[in-house]
Amino acid sequence: MNSRQRRGVVLLVISVLFAAAAFVGVVAVVSNARSQVGPKVTAYELSADVPAYSSLDSSDVHRISVPKKWLPDTAVRDLGQVQGKIAAVPLKKGSLLQSDMVAPKLELKPGQMEMAIMIDAETGVAGKITPGSRVNIFATFEPRKDTDPDVSRIIVAGAQVIDVGQIKAFDQTDNNQRVSAQGVPITFALSAEDAQRVAYAESFARHVRLALVAPGDDAVPPSARSYTLAGDKS
Repeated sequence: MNSRQRRGVVLLVISVLFAAAAFVGVVAVVSNARSQVGPKVTAYELSADVPAYSSLDSSDVHRISVPKKWLPDTAVRDLGQVQGKIAAVPLKKGSLLQSDMVAPKLELKPGQMEMAIMIDAETGVAGKITPGSRVNIFATFEPRKDTDPDVSRIIVAGAQVIDVGQIKAFDQTDNNQRVSAQGVPITFALSAEDAQRVAYAESFARHVRLALVAPGDDAVPPSARSYTLAGDKS
């Protein structure tokens, strides 16, 4: 072996040693990072946008591994936590699924029934009424006699909304008294008596409107439930 070959072997050995040292250094850095990060646990991330008040299922999320020390206490780690629940707010794709993002579905109480009616999109909803809202249901009736005044009545006070559907066009042949061309199906939880009132108003009232009620403020005295222009004392 001549001197040039010996120099080549020495350089090769030195290169191997440097490579080994670099590898050991990388392993040490990775091990140190892992020891600082700690163990990873299962969490769930939204794989698609979920509208508010829509049901959640396994197709809306996918499993991810996240360092436990970085995971908030509210993070969902078991899909059983959201089984049968709905999105409490609009959920965005890529967001970490957390327990405060979901809410139980609204259910009927004993003696209640579901009833859905179409409400003018512009005058009756305005995008602010959501499942769980409390509303007063107003109906405006034409007079029975020409000499009688028109009357506006609160037919149900504090009705609970359990679902808000998608905006769709009214059947133009159904009711030409509609203020807007589109409506929203609103589902309420009502007693049998209140359901009869709403059914009557939907069939015979000129207009049916909703008024959002502040929490805990759904009581309306009987004297304030009917209004006529002639009887207005203000």
